[in-house]
Amino acid sequence: MDSSEHGSSKSSTGEASAGTLPPGLTEEEAEEIQVELTKVEDEIQTLRQVIVVKERHAAELKRRLGIGPLSEIKQNLTKGWHEVQCSNAYMRTSQTLGDLNRRVSSSNLYLTASATLEEIGRSDAYKRTQETLSQAGHMTSAAFSSVGSAIRNRFGEMRNSPSFKSFEDKVENMKYKVMGRSNGESDHSPTSNNAPF
Repeated sequence: MDSSEHGSSKSSTGEASAGTLPPGLTEEEAEEIQVELTKVEDEIQTLRQVIVVKERHAAELKRRLGIGPLSEIKQNLTKGWHEVQCSNAYMRTSQTLGDLNRRVSSSNLYLTASATLEEIGRSDAYKRTQETLSQAGHMTSAAFSSVGSAIRNRFGEMRNSPSFKSFEDKVENMKYKVMGRSNGESDHSPTSNNAPF
């Protein structure tokens, strides 16, 4: 150990130079620990730099292989899902749910409920209700269709009315005044009536 190393390590923590050592620790032991701490911190810094270099190299190799971030995420998800499926917890849960499903589907309550639902499906009341709902659906659909036709016819009538044609002419005239005439058009457009908007 050289003295310059001791001086820098003492000043970095301030413990040995300030004279406030933890109980049961001599100044020599504190200096040795400080030197070791400095070495470990230097190693950590070196390892961080090595990791950065290795990560850049790995990214370059992935780029050259055409592995983009999305395909990498997909691979990670696939690998993660495979690991989950192979885990003991997943296998136990899957087995427990399978056992539970078998017990429920073979239980008297389930079989009785299933039979009851089948009987309801074959009953006259259910068939009448289904038929009534079907008729209501057809009537609603027909009503919407006739309303749509009426609206469409009304818009057609409006489009052919003189007031709409006058409005359309004014809009067309305003378009020519604001945007100018396109190339090849005469000064008098067929819809222009020189009326202000």
